[in-house]
Amino acid sequence: MQYTIAEERLTADQYIDFLKHTDLGSQYPKERFEERIATLVRRASISLVARDAGGRIIGVCFGITDFAYWLFITDLGVVRDCTGMGIGTALVRKLHEIAGGEDNIIMYTCYNENALGFYEKLGMQKPDDVVVLNKIQWTDFSVT
Repeated sequence: MQYTIAEERLTADQYIDFLKHTDLGSQYPKERFEERIATLVRRASISLVARDAGGRIIGVCFGITDFAYWLFITDLGVVRDCTGMGIGTALVRKLHEIAGGEDNIIMYTCYNENALGFYEKLGMQKPDDVVVLNKIQWTDFSVT
């Protein structure tokens, strides 16, 4: 399959529609979902979109970075009928490159257990040097 990857800002509606065709939509809490998605798509440091030859959004990758030391992948998703085609890998590599490259930038993410193998294939390892503060209310749901 031919596709292109470009830096592109999606609208909240475009991203929510995309989430309906991926397994990524279950990672978000229900609380203020639409408001928070609007902030996410507007404020992520790097926003990458993969589109097929017909222009359909088939993959998305967002990252926050300081462009000097670190990069955090906030979102990585590929539509269900395009998984296993290398799109996710290409998105992550492009994200890392834009942030400053693997020789300069440490890359982190929070992952779904089902995605751990994917990240390990990229060479990522489970760190023991990360701490978290999480006091938000979190009601699980899936974007449908």
